[in-house]
Amino acid sequence: MASVTKENIGNLHDKLIVKISKEDYLPFFEKSVKDFSKKANIPGFRKGMVPAGMIKKMYGPSLYYDEVIKSVEKQLNQYLTEEKPEIFAQPLPLQADMASMNMNNPVDYEFPFEIGYKPEISLDFIGNLKPTLYKVEATPEMVNEEIEKMLTKSATLKEVDTVTTPENILAVSFTSSDEVAGAEAEGESNQVEITVKDFKNADEILNKQQGAIIEIIPEQAFVEDRSEEIIASFNLKAGEGKKYEMKLEKISIPEKKELNEEFFKLVFPEKEIKIEADFRKVLQEEIQIQWDKAGNEQIHDQFYHAMLDVSINLPEAFLKNWIAKGGEKEKSAEEVESQLPKFLDQLKYQLISDKIIKDNDLNVTQDEIRLNIQNQVMGYFGGMAPQGDLSWLDSYIDRMMKDEKQVESTYHKVITDKIFNWLDTQVKPTEKTISAEEFVKLQHHHH
Repeated sequence: MASVTKENIGNLHDKLIVKISKEDYLPFFEKSVKDFSKKANIPGFRKGMVPAGMIKKMYGPSLYYDEVIKSVEKQLNQYLTEEKPEIFAQPLPLQADMASMNMNNPVDYEFPFEIGYKPEISLDFIGNLKPTLYKVEATPEMVNEEIEKMLTKSATLKEVDTVTTPENILAVSFTSSDEVAGAEAEGESNQVEITVKDFKNADEILNKQQGAIIEIIPEQAFVEDRSEEIIASFNLKAGEGKKYEMKLEKISIPEKKELNEEFFKLVFPEKEIKIEADFRKVLQEEIQIQWDKAGNEQIHDQFYHAMLDVSINLPEAFLKNWIAKGGEKEKSAEEVESQLPKFLDQLKYQLISDKIIKDNDLNVTQDEIRLNIQNQVMGYFGGMAPQGDLSWLDSYIDRMMKDEKQVESTYHKVITDKIFNWLDTQVKPTEKTISAEEFVKLQHHHH
């Protein structure tokens, strides 16, 4: 008769011993041999007429092993269903004496497993939270910068013959000027685009014609804050004063839209904006909304780190074994130790989140997932609403709703928002006004 016994082997860490007698598995083994003999295709025998003795000889050991393991799994699952222990993941099998399994000598077997229990989670830490809500004021300078970005993004390129302004966009090609005659040009690149204002001595490029060739030394040519990025993206070699000939293959000027009613409508299709002053006012309000949103997200970052700082009693010995054996390939002790801190942080966050979800009956509906996917798509348009027939949007979202990975990742995003929004209702933060630069530094510090 099968049974499961339990013994404690550590903090929140038990060993389960599943015992099965031969009566638990032997009838199933005999039946599987008969079933197999009816289906087996073996040369020299008609289908269904293979003697059971031959099947046992050829396939018996693996059929025997399968039925023993099935019997063990059945008993283990029955125990977990009836006892309902709050455990992490699944029981981990410990070393069992598989070599002694012999179909010609059926006996009783014991299979040991280890389990790790989930600890009791307290939300008392919430009462000690002292978050700071960092406020950034939207300024007219921010509005100017945003308008410039919008105008640049929506600009059309017009080809011209001559460089006339730092705003000109150049399609250029580079050839190493000291190449050996007849040899392939070292560092020669395809055509690439760059703006005149990316050059340190932009004035020297003004008034140059299409087709002009300018000699450059990469490490001296470009503005400092972009020099390394440009050299790398153009595949140039910097150092030792290496020179290149840069040919102006094409010169363009971005033709920006005018700040008029048509542009206002493009940016804010739902609003009736007639004059630039009103447009700037609405844009400043929108920028303020974004800063306020960033401030709230930063509070959520503080909540997240507070969750990781909570002291939780975890079955570390079991969890180390789980990290080691839980993947496709067993990990070394060194790999386990290096992965453990991050793993424990994720576990803490998950346990506290699950407690908040359960205690407050938080859930996510299909409509909420759908709306979130729609908002993501709209976000791809950079705040400007897509124009024309939008029937494609519904069919795109329908497709996404059938994608399990997409639905799962969206669910996690929505439920995470709900968890942090609930935490918002539990704590009143202290407000502090800071500059945009200070806020950005704060973000880098936290991440």
